[in-house]
Amino acid sequence: MTAAVFAAWAVAAAAVLLGAGWAGGRWHARRGERTAGLDLGTPVERATFHTLHTASLAAPPLRAGLTQDAARKAARRLRSLLGTEALCLTDREAVLAWDGPGADHHERRAMARVAVMLASGRSQSVRTQCPRPDCPLKWAVVAPLTGEDGVLGALVAYGSRESAVLVRAATEVARWVSVQLELSELDRSRTRLMEAEIRALRAQISPHFIFNSLAAIASFVRTDPERARDLLLEFADFTRYSFRRHGEFTTLAEELRSIEQYLALAGARFGDRLKVTLQVAPEVLPVALPFLCLQPLVENAVKHGVEDSTGECLITIAARDAGAEAVITIEDNGVGMDPALLRRILAGERAGASSGVGLPNVDERMRQVYGDDYGLVMETGVGAGMKITVRVPKYRAGVHPSVPPLGPAGPDRAGPRGPAS
Repeated sequence: MTAAVFAAWAVAAAAVLLGAGWAGGRWHARRGERTAGLDLGTPVERATFHTLHTASLAAPPLRAGLTQDAARKAARRLRSLLGTEALCLTDREAVLAWDGPGADHHERRAMARVAVMLASGRSQSVRTQCPRPDCPLKWAVVAPLTGEDGVLGALVAYGSRESAVLVRAATEVARWVSVQLELSELDRSRTRLMEAEIRALRAQISPHFIFNSLAAIASFVRTDPERARDLLLEFADFTRYSFRRHGEFTTLAEELRSIEQYLALAGARFGDRLKVTLQVAPEVLPVALPFLCLQPLVENAVKHGVEDSTGECLITIAARDAGAEAVITIEDNGVGMDPALLRRILAGERAGASSGVGLPNVDERMRQVYGDDYGLVMETGVGAGMKITVRVPKYRAGVHPSVPPLGPAGPDRAGPRGPAS
């Protein structure tokens, strides 16, 4: 099911919740709210606002999935939303959370009713047959909570009497909860996909680059041991960053630091053939962006600018402030590429050693995180070099860097250097 379908479900569920204003009305009636001197609207308007507000508070825990902790946090909100005497959330095996009275003697019976509902997959309204005369829980509505794998559990709402309105409201609220659970599945699927793509990108880090870097470092051990030591530390930091496991996002500053380390190692190999210019606006350094989304583009520039040519390669990396966005460009004067071939590579129709290093991976991840408008923009031609433009919104919900330090600075080790501007 696509995100657009989920969004449609959410809109439909919100419309249904508007019809659940009777619950908000009961809530206000029980508390006898009276606010003098303020125009808070009609009772229906206040009830509608309360209903939507309560639903918005219940949603975040449910986006973590149907867990005991999420159920505990959401149950009180859902009970307030429905205005019932008690409410519980279950998975297929046990009660996850109970809010309201009666848990001591109704909780054990709840799963028996849930088992009946699981067999049919449909909501049921049943008499609790509670033997205690003082217990207010006389009727129960058992509604299924569904996900991609079918029925995941149940919402059980308890009332003092049979009510067709409660049956309908509990069923619709259970559907709304199911939408939140499906969205949590979508979030987890997206995370798994992003992790798989990062693993694939790490697998593309050329073994030849690692071998050549170590060979270049070894060549300086006798002639320039201080430089060999510095290069070895750069290599250690570069590999530590590239293979770290601390989230999907980083900052532009950390990504550029990794690029600086990569270029230092490449420079040790290619010497004066590789020229690099950095033009970075300091105000965009804290911008969050997908992990390892720039380093593969620089590696691509080195490959086609130095490895595939015999002349001097000039690589220009620029990052500028563009209002709500940061715009990063990576340009080289290398051999370039046939635009038709580049389109086939980005479409996944061609792969291999001659393909752009990680270009399809980075393009796909940028589109997944920010939308199709934020894919890579590439200008190239045979013998004309290549220019890649990356646009990154300065703020996007859910995009937060999680970057551990690259390594402690010490008396014999300079701290992380910022890129030159």
